[in-house]
Amino acid sequence: MGRARLFASLCGLVFLLNLARIVFAPLLDVIIGEFAIGEATAGLLVTLAWVGSATPRLPTGWLLTKVPRHYVVIGSGAVLTVASGFAATATTVRHLMVGAFLMGIASGVYFVSANPFLSELFPDRVGRVMGIHGAASQLAAVVAAPLVALTLVVDWRLSLWGIAVGAAAVTVYTWIAARRTELPRASEADRNFVAGALSEWRLIVTALAVVGAASFVWQGVFNFYELYMQWKGLSGQVSGLLLSLVFTAGIPAFYFGGDLADRLPRVPYLLSIVGVFAVTLLVLTVVDGLIGLIVVSGILGFVIHALFPATDTFLLDTLPDSTRGSAYAVFSSAWMLTQSLGSFVLGLFVESGYSYDSVFRTGALVLGATVVVLALIDRTGRLPS
Repeated sequence: MGRARLFASLCGLVFLLNLARIVFAPLLDVIIGEFAIGEATAGLLVTLAWVGSATPRLPTGWLLTKVPRHYVVIGSGAVLTVASGFAATATTVRHLMVGAFLMGIASGVYFVSANPFLSELFPDRVGRVMGIHGAASQLAAVVAAPLVALTLVVDWRLSLWGIAVGAAAVTVYTWIAARRTELPRASEADRNFVAGALSEWRLIVTALAVVGAASFVWQGVFNFYELYMQWKGLSGQVSGLLLSLVFTAGIPAFYFGGDLADRLPRVPYLLSIVGVFAVTLLVLTVVDGLIGLIVVSGILGFVIHALFPATDTFLLDTLPDSTRGSAYAVFSSAWMLTQSLGSFVLGLFVESGYSYDSVFRTGALVLGATVVVLALIDRTGRLPS
């Protein structure tokens, strides 16, 4: 029961931490008016939250070799509380940017520390736990826009204050739950960050090879999804609803994707997800009717979000106690950096005159070719599993 309560508190904390990375996007219109800034500056604000999420991942991996995992998790909640309150009191756009960056840092620290911690709390059902935890995180992407719309009735800063107050309450509860729970001792073997990461380089490279390109493509697709739907002739409102559908489909995808990761061979399962994602993306480029776009958007959202708990399960359930935190931090840092470039690269191609369809088709075909090559290598037994 103690571990169940602790797990519930972590699901609440991950919801707030992911909301902190997403909340600035639906606030941009208001922030542009409030601080009299342009779209480029507003875009930089959103980017800083994600850069903040990527920045602390390697240092956190080193910290996990010195400090128990649950201390770092609780610390991330404390950082989120302070950072959200700091952002809510912003009087200048620079002040707000610092707050957004610090809120992103809190999320980066959390994901690198909490995911290995969860896999050690529930070693017999890593996939299911990662799936439920991921679904709680994904719920933030679904409710962010409606939540912001509700707070705008009073004041846009209310959404940031809500995150701060919620983070404070959940962090305190997590601390209490951790004190009352018999925690695993698996992390005590992970005490050499560099040696641990280097010893697992084949597994890290394999995971990046399998899922890196897919997440890179996906980052570009979802950030330009509304514009792509409008390019296909849909209204701005309908395009936004389709993007919401993509995110909503991710909630059951996390749960079922994590559960299947416990049952199926890891590498073939990951390759199958990437392959289906490539096919679905290819189909998306040839569908124009609203009903067809609704169906394909739902499938696309479900498939790609199933990739994330499957990836975490593959790594966390395969890595030994002596290297789990170190190697996962290196993978997470490299993975975040890889996917963060997707939107920039897609934007470059579109701005250079290539159509969305041609760019998406190229990405789908490259992913398909990657899956075939990696499947052939896996058949020879040369990929770790």
